[in-house]
Amino acid sequence: MKDILLITPPFTQLNTPYPATAYIKGFLNTKSILAFQMDLGIEVILELFSKEGLQNIFLTVSQSQLTTHNLQRIYSLQEDYSKTIESVIEFLQGKNPSLARQICSGNFLPEASRFSQLDVMEWAFGTMGIQDKAKHLCTLFLEDLSDFIVACIDENFGFSRYAERLGRSANSFDELYQHLQNETTYIDKITLKILNERIEKVQPKLICFSVPFPGNLYSAFRSAQFIKKYFPEVKIAMGGGFPNTELRELKDKRVFEFFDFITLDDGELPIQLIIDNEQLTIDKEYKRTFLLEDDKVVYKNNSTKSDYKQSEVGTPDYSDLLLDKYISVIEIANLMHSLWSDGRWNKLTMAHGCYWGKCTFCDISLDYIKLYEPIAAKILVDRMEEMIAQTGENGFHFVDEAAPPALMREVALEIIKRKLVVTWWTNIRFEKSFTADLCVLLKESGCIAVSGGLEVASDRLLELIKKGVTVEQVAQVTRNFTESGIMVHAYLMYGYPTQTVQETVDSLEMVRQLFELGILQSGFWHQFAMTAHSPVGMFPEEFGVIPEQNEITFANNDINFKDKTGINHDKFSFGLKKSLFNYMHGICFDYPLQDWFDFKIPNTKIPADYIVTCLEKETDFNIKPSVKIVWIGGKPISEAFIKSKKGNSWEMTKLTFHDKSESFEITLDKDQAQWLIKTLETISVFNDYKLTFTQLKSDFENYFEDFELFWYSKPINTLREFGLLVL
Repeated sequence: MKDILLITPPFTQLNTPYPATAYIKGFLNTKSILAFQMDLGIEVILELFSKEGLQNIFLTVSQSQLTTHNLQRIYSLQEDYSKTIESVIEFLQGKNPSLARQICSGNFLPEASRFSQLDVMEWAFGTMGIQDKAKHLCTLFLEDLSDFIVACIDENFGFSRYAERLGRSANSFDELYQHLQNETTYIDKITLKILNERIEKVQPKLICFSVPFPGNLYSAFRSAQFIKKYFPEVKIAMGGGFPNTELRELKDKRVFEFFDFITLDDGELPIQLIIDNEQLTIDKEYKRTFLLEDDKVVYKNNSTKSDYKQSEVGTPDYSDLLLDKYISVIEIANLMHSLWSDGRWNKLTMAHGCYWGKCTFCDISLDYIKLYEPIAAKILVDRMEEMIAQTGENGFHFVDEAAPPALMREVALEIIKRKLVVTWWTNIRFEKSFTADLCVLLKESGCIAVSGGLEVASDRLLELIKKGVTVEQVAQVTRNFTESGIMVHAYLMYGYPTQTVQETVDSLEMVRQLFELGILQSGFWHQFAMTAHSPVGMFPEEFGVIPEQNEITFANNDINFKDKTGINHDKFSFGLKKSLFNYMHGICFDYPLQDWFDFKIPNTKIPADYIVTCLEKETDFNIKPSVKIVWIGGKPISEAFIKSKKGNSWEMTKLTFHDKSESFEITLDKDQAQWLIKTLETISVFNDYKLTFTQLKSDFENYFEDFELFWYSKPINTLREFGLLVL
C-alpha cells in the first residue's frame, strides 16, 4: 500500500519514460511520502503488441472492415504477425540482438504498405549498421500494425498520442465530454484493466495524473472516470504540461466530475499541500489549484509557502517503472527524431525556466519559462551518478528550454573531472558563447547532439522574434559544434507574422547552404502557431495579426488568427519539408528552389556564397582577462636535447603528447618546457583550481618575458588544437 499513485496516461514515448512522475516521486522521497508510479502507456502498448493481443485484435475485425488491399493483406498474414510480434518486441527491448541478421535477411517479417519506403531508405541509408537497419524494419512492421488498428479498431490510436484531436485547442469541454459518454474503446478496455489491477495492488489515497500533451488528455479523463465509478473514496489530481499551458482559464465544472484537483506549474508544493489537507477539516491551504467549491470552479492560491528551490526537490526516482521493457524504434528520416526515439534516456533539467526568456512566439509569461533558476553543476552531476546507479543507463537528455552555456561548461568540467562515462544531448540557443573551445569541452564530456531554434533564417524576423542571434552567428556556432563532432538539429519556422514570400524563399536558401556546407545535419520545419501565453498571443496588434476570439471554458493555448499580409503560408509546407528531407540526405543541393514548389516563387536574393562568407569572417584574437584556461589532454613525455647554431648551443626539450587518436610533438627551450609541464598539471581539467588568462600571464612573466609572443607561438597553437582550451 502506498499513499500516492503517480500515472502518465497513454501515450508519450516508446523508448523511455516521460520524466514528470519520476521528478515528483523523487521530491516525495525527500518528504518520506510513499508513492508508486506507472507509465500506463508503455504497459498498454506491451499488452496490445503481444501474441495474445494481436490475436484478439484480428478476432475483433470483420471482413467488411477490410476496405483496402493493404488491410486485406495484413489480415491475411495475421498468423505471421502473431508468430513474430513477441520476438520483434524483445529485439526492440535490446534482449535478442542476434535476431538482427534474421530480420535483415528478409522473409522473416510480414511486410505491408510501410515497407514501400524501403527503396528510398536503402538509397539514402546504404551504410546503416545491421542492428539499426533491423530496428528500422521492425519499426515499419509496427507501423503497419498501427495502420491496421487505426483503420479497423480505433481511429484515435497513435504510438505517441491518443485521441490528440480531442485535447488540441478545445476551448469548450463539450466534445471531449460527449466522447467520454460513449462506450469504452478497445484501447480503453486494455487501459482500464491494467489500471484496475494496479489500484487494487497499490491501494492509494490520491492518484495524480501527469498530462504532458494533448495526446494524453483523453486517456487521463477516461481513467479518472473509471476511478470515480469504482474507487470513489480515492482523490484524483491532474497536473503537467497540458494543464500548465491550456487550462489556466478553466471554468467548466463538469471537469470536476472526473478530477478533484487540477494544479498548475511546478507540482511539488501543490501536491504536498493536497496531501497535508487530507488531515484537515478547515484552514486548508492550496498552491495554484483548481477545485470545485459550492458547485463552482474556484482557483486557490492561498498558501504563503514558497515553491521549493531546485536544489531541494531531490533526484528523479525511476523506480517502479518498467525500464527494461521500453522499446527503441528508428525512424531514420530525421537524425534528431531518431535520437529521440532510439535508446533509453534518463531525463534531467539543468535549469528551471529559460535564461533568455524573450522569444516572442514562446510562452514566456508562464512560470515554466519565466522563472529561471539554474542548478549547481556539482548537484546536477551528483544526480546523474545517482540515476546511473538506479537505472543502469548512462544516457541523459537534458530537457531544458535552452540549456545555459555557462552551466553546460561547468557540468562538462565536472563530468570529466569525475571520469564519468556518459552520453548526453540537450536544447540550446545558437549564441556566440558556444565557441570552438567550449564545443570541444562539451564533446569530451559526452555531448553528442544539440538542437536549437534557427526559426526563420532571416535577420529581420530573428530580430522581430527577439531571438538574440543572427544567421551569421548561427552559421559560426553550428560550424563549431560540427567540427567538434557534435550533431546539430535546427528547429525551423515558416509563417511568422509579417513574413513575406521572399523571406520564406530566402530562409530556405540559407538552410540549403547550411546543409550543403555540412554544418547542419538535421532539421524540421514547423508552421508558426500563435499561443495564448506568448507575446504574439498577448499583444497580437503589435505583430500584425488578428486573432479569432472564442469563449474559453476549458482549454486555451493555440489561437487561430489571420495575418494582415493575407499570405497563405500553408502552401509552402510540402515544398519546405521535401527539400529538407533531401538536404538531410546530402542530395539535391543543385536543384533550383523553384523545383520544390508547384506554384511560382520569386528568385532568392541571398548570394550563393552567403554562409561561406559568414564562416570566413576573421576570428577575434582578443582574449578576455577573466576567461579560464583548461587543459583536457594528458601528461607529456619529455626528452632533452642540445641545439647548436653558429657555435652556440643551448638545452631544448621535446614534449610528446598522446591523445585518443594521434600523437604530436612540440619543442621548447628547457626552462619554458619545465614551466609548461608544471602549468599543464595545474590547469588540468582533473584539478579544481583553474587559472584565468590574467593569472597565467602573470605567472609566466614571473620567469620569462613577453607572454603574448609565447601564447601565440607555434607550440602553443599546436596545444590549442589538441586540448588547451580557453573557456
